[in-house]
Amino acid sequence: MTTHHLPASRWLALVALLLGEAMNLLDATVVQVAAPAIHADLGGVVSDVQWFGAAYTLPFAVLLVTGGRLGDILGRRRLFVAGVMGFTLASVACALAPAVGILIAFRAVQGAAAALIVPQTIGLIKAMFAGPEMSRALGSIGPVMGLAAVCGPVLGGVLTHADLFGSSWRAVFLVNVPIALVVLSLTPGLPEDRTPERPTLDVPGTLLAMTGTALLVLPLIGSGLSPRACATMAAGLAVLTVFALHQRHVAGTGRTPLVEPGLFAHRAFPAALVASTAFFAVTNGLMTVVVLQLQLGLGTGVMESGLTLAPWSLGLAAASWAAGAHLVRRWGRRVMYAGLGVLLAGVCASVAVYHAATPGAYPWALPLTLTAVGCGAGLFAPAFFTLALTPLRPRETGSAAGLLNAVQQLGATLGVAVLGSVYLHGAGSGAPESSPIAAERAFWVAAGLVVVALAASRAMRDEGEREDRRLRDGGGRSRSSPRP
Repeated sequence: MTTHHLPASRWLALVALLLGEAMNLLDATVVQVAAPAIHADLGGVVSDVQWFGAAYTLPFAVLLVTGGRLGDILGRRRLFVAGVMGFTLASVACALAPAVGILIAFRAVQGAAAALIVPQTIGLIKAMFAGPEMSRALGSIGPVMGLAAVCGPVLGGVLTHADLFGSSWRAVFLVNVPIALVVLSLTPGLPEDRTPERPTLDVPGTLLAMTGTALLVLPLIGSGLSPRACATMAAGLAVLTVFALHQRHVAGTGRTPLVEPGLFAHRAFPAALVASTAFFAVTNGLMTVVVLQLQLGLGTGVMESGLTLAPWSLGLAAASWAAGAHLVRRWGRRVMYAGLGVLLAGVCASVAVYHAATPGAYPWALPLTLTAVGCGAGLFAPAFFTLALTPLRPRETGSAAGLLNAVQQLGATLGVAVLGSVYLHGAGSGAPESSPIAAERAFWVAAGLVVVALAASRAMRDEGEREDRRLRDGGGRSRSSPRP
């Protein structure tokens, strides 16, 4: 459904969509930096620091596809507005939380609300724009997300350090309120848009996906691989197997499955899911490790953490722009491999920094190596999402983009859980020399995950090589990534 607004009205509505997306990314990064300060104020066990992030990304991951389906059924504008309102109220509740458990619960509500906001963006852009205007509107998502990625760590450090009106870490949640009010003031310019077919909602599939993912991920947070944890994870894999069989059954009866089974007929797409999971586990997990090592291991403040991560974010934003605007069109999938190579080099260089670090001293070379990590991530993402979606048929693209978004958030959850736990177990003694050693171990695990991402990316090769030729021959514009 396309509406005929005045151009200014349409572009203001686009601002609402971009701010809604940026608000979710900003919230994740500012809280990551402030998490140790939250733990110091509210108390609890150290593993709660992981929960402040995982409680947000886990429901975000498992409800993303369902959020997209609800937009198809009930209307994308309605779901977008409901998501922004829910996210705002949950942010205020997080800011006022008197205890750890209450904060974690409302972080989960934030994640569920974010799963209503994000899937509506591309559909609403397509409803408002056509032709070159739509390409420009879709192309604006990457730079805005890059800016949010740059601002997030610094803003988290500044807000917590400033302690405005005695708010301390609570300000990192309250900053969502003015952004959300701007978004809501601009939403009247959005069209109401839904799919003509009105697909059905797969409620049993949603519940199976939520249960299986939770059973698989939650035992990894703050605990070792005990027999009980392994049994819980095995139960999660069993539930996810039932989920896969259920999806085939739903598709066979002519109803709308939560995940389109035809996606897995393409050999490249399952490999893309593995690559995405490993890649986002690395980027999100390592950011958590850096913050933990600086604030808990060295006792530095949130401002130092934010400034240490700023070169990472700047490198990511600059490399992402260069890749999306120029490099992918000319070099195709080689940009994806180059990005993973630079990322691996940055991770290994960081290992060397931690290995040579003086116990109790700030690792001054770390911002330089983290710049390489950010540049590698920025090179990889635009090329990866372009090549992951290209072999698919048009009717599969929406489901695939939603699933890639969900796997991105699942990877983020796994990264925080696994790499964060590796660090916390290694630094458990509290001795000054244990902190850099624990960080070194976590970065080594991350290096292994980068290798997994590289191997999975190579498995996408056959179908991707045809896209390389198309791009070099000027056969079309790269598709926008679901989320940078």
